Amino acid sequence: MAATVKEGVVQAFEIIKEEEIAAPIEIVFETILEQMGPLNSTPEKPMPMVLEAWPGGRWYRDLGNNTGHFWGTVQAIKAPSLLEIWGPLFMSNPAVSNLQYRLTEENGVTRMRFVHRAMGWIGENERGVHEGWTHMIERIRTAVAERKGR
Repeated sequence: MAATVKEGVVQAFEIIKEEEIAAPIEIVFETILEQMGPLNSTPEKPMPMVLEAWPGGRWYRDLGNNTGHFWGTVQAIKAPSLLEIWGPLFMSNPAVSNLQYRLTEENGVTRMRFVHRAMGWIGENERGVHEGWTHMIERIRTAVAERKGR
């Protein structure tokens, strides 16, 4: 039996997005938890997740009958200013990610700094992840505006 050895396959990436949202920090933080949790979706379909919002809490997709996908663990949470998750996220590869939402508020406007850093065996399919985060941030912005309109 032959073995294949590849060197230099470990890669890394960093995505940083900064947004200003015209809403109080508490509303933006609650909306992030909702959009990453039960209201999560892709452009094609709903993809509800479970986000246990406490240190050590899990972030996963529950498909029922003890099946699903583990995405990460809440590494740090300081409502309403920080949510940090560590784990494989969507990658079924030997890779790890750190995801951070850092929020600050000034004069009723919340500044959201989003950072996703990953390293490991990152394939071609995973390199387009920034489009998914752009979609997530747009959903957060839209949901915050809808909450304010209620």
